[in-house]
Amino acid sequence: MTSDPTAPKIITLIGGGGFIGRYAAEALLRHNVRLRIAERNPKSAHTLQPLSRVGQIALLPANLEKPETIAAAVAGADAVVNLVGTFDTNKQEALHVDGAGDAARLAAEAGASAFVQISALGADLEGPSHYAETKAKGEIAVRAAFPHATILRPSTVFGAEDEFTNRFAGMMDLPATPIMAPDTRFQPVFVRDLGEAIARAALDPATHGGKTYEVAGPDAMSMRELNHQIADMAGRDPKFIELPRVMGDMISSLGFLPGAPITKDQWLLLQRDNVATGEHPTLADMGITPTPMGSVAPNWLERFTPGGRFGRAARQA
Repeated sequence: MTSDPTAPKIITLIGGGGFIGRYAAEALLRHNVRLRIAERNPKSAHTLQPLSRVGQIALLPANLEKPETIAAAVAGADAVVNLVGTFDTNKQEALHVDGAGDAARLAAEAGASAFVQISALGADLEGPSHYAETKAKGEIAVRAAFPHATILRPSTVFGAEDEFTNRFAGMMDLPATPIMAPDTRFQPVFVRDLGEAIARAALDPATHGGKTYEVAGPDAMSMRELNHQIADMAGRDPKFIELPRVMGDMISSLGFLPGAPITKDQWLLLQRDNVATGEHPTLADMGITPTPMGSVAPNWLERFTPGGRFGRAARQA
């Protein structure tokens, strides 16, 4: 860690070149830190460079399955954030559990004062999906190695580049738009709010260390309500078809095929609500007011509107 108290803090973002990492970097850079973006393919994070001053961001090759690369990435860091997650069941044990534990251990050995683990709302040792189970096991591994780590459990994350609102809106070109698990409830969180939560946890371990936060948006809604809201924000009026559970079972059983819409494990994950339980502090406890989806998503979903922003303006007029 930096020995000069006046020097900018060094923050390592493991997996920082992804969707959430971009917004975590954006929030951290407002605090005059130096960032290390540790990625399997550092070139994938080149879009972060324009957010910083010259020399403020370093791109490093790193892989959670190769601890020696993580050791190099966290050496001398004041804080380490692990953003890595996957829906590939063949990789979940290695990345969510072993990799997360190794990263926390190496951060502790390097003298970092903060470690932030990005887990998931619904992480559960007894969960129906391998994803939920390994995320929970990863939390245990992290706390064993770095007891004062901060664990953030985000709900489904939305933002301009997401594969959530954009994917649903894109499906509305189909003759009929399917809704799977229509009654399952979600509490989507805006990616900038999550990015700010990551920054606060990394920079203030005295306040946030040792805590687990449920990071969710202000509105809980069913999958049915979510699809209808996205359609409205995108200026679309699709025909929806709610698929019975047996259809979801059939579709997800083909999840091993390239291009399949959902894997079996993701389908099992959809069988449970993904909302805050009230058992842990939330964004509000971090001093962050969660952003409603309806206040920001129309800004990027208008590209799905017939006529784009001009079509939206004409309808409003």
